[in-house]
Amino acid sequence: MPEKVIIIGSGPAGFSAAIYAARANLDPLLYEGTAQPEMIPLGQLAFTTEVENYAGFPAGNVRAFVESAVDKDRHYNLPPAPDHKRDGEYHYAVQGVELMELMKQQALNFGTRIVGDDIVDVDFSGQPLNVTAAGGDTVETRTVIIATGARANYLGLPSEEDYKNKGVSACAVCDGALPFYRSKPLAVVGGGDSAVEEATYLANLKDAATIYMVHRRDELRASKIMQQRALDHPKIEMVWSSVVEEVLGDGNQVTGLKLKSTKDDSTQELKVGGMFVAIGHTPNTSFLEGKVEMNNKGYIKWTKPFRTNTTVEAVFAAGDVADDYYRQAITSAGTGCMAALDAERWLTEQGD
Repeated sequence: MPEKVIIIGSGPAGFSAAIYAARANLDPLLYEGTAQPEMIPLGQLAFTTEVENYAGFPAGNVRAFVESAVDKDRHYNLPPAPDHKRDGEYHYAVQGVELMELMKQQALNFGTRIVGDDIVDVDFSGQPLNVTAAGGDTVETRTVIIATGARANYLGLPSEEDYKNKGVSACAVCDGALPFYRSKPLAVVGGGDSAVEEATYLANLKDAATIYMVHRRDELRASKIMQQRALDHPKIEMVWSSVVEEVLGDGNQVTGLKLKSTKDDSTQELKVGGMFVAIGHTPNTSFLEGKVEMNNKGYIKWTKPFRTNTTVEAVFAAGDVADDYYRQAITSAGTGCMAALDAERWLTEQGD
């Protein structure tokens, strides 16, 4: 018998879909991936430190709750608790891995079956649908929920990799308000609309210091109205015709950037407490080429307003893999819920 629903991906969208599908007695099978770029277990939040903006998780003694909720055999995966304390107890916002381990536990509690493998091919040509894992297994299913997410594009510098979560980020809305960055001069790398949005968000935060926009050209690529927003902002300073050659730091946090001119061989050092890379995202959809319709950026197209339907019947998409605008954990979780409900209703309409 085919599976009722297979979920591909294990970020907020994937596990939210699993929770709803499991509670609807659909016995979901979820492929969480391995360490490949397109199928990272726990999704992009696995690379995030404290998450202050996920509703329902205010700062507190999070570690005690996480350890009480998550199976002990997975405690090894929990990162060290941040050393913020109040009245002798840990007091911090939930970390990305902690939040995802809680979601995973919730899905497991309702009976979700989780496989640690990547999906490398699909056949959506007819019912039942087929998915093929890297290990060689091909599984039939009535519905599929694609929740593979999108990954941020980085500069590719070794020093950048060294300081990820130590002052290097690809999401100002996610991380910019954290105490780590507060009141420090910061840099945003990029020149498109997303870069302007990131810089403006940071510049509008309470106690914001100077926000430098580092761009390789001598004019922005952003739309005219977005350009003017950045150029007119009193706290945004442009650094034209420059690229980041090295991220500087003391081993624990970013202290500056070494910039190289794109017009000559000159270099300069820019003292900042953080760098936000805003040069786009890549949706994790390469294994779906020709199997489902995507937009010109490679994101899966939704075909109905307020629904997660794709161009293939019984295939639904949730989270950042179909969202090139919001890209937040909480919006991903919401569409994961929607996709599970859409799959359940499709199955009901088919008499399953």
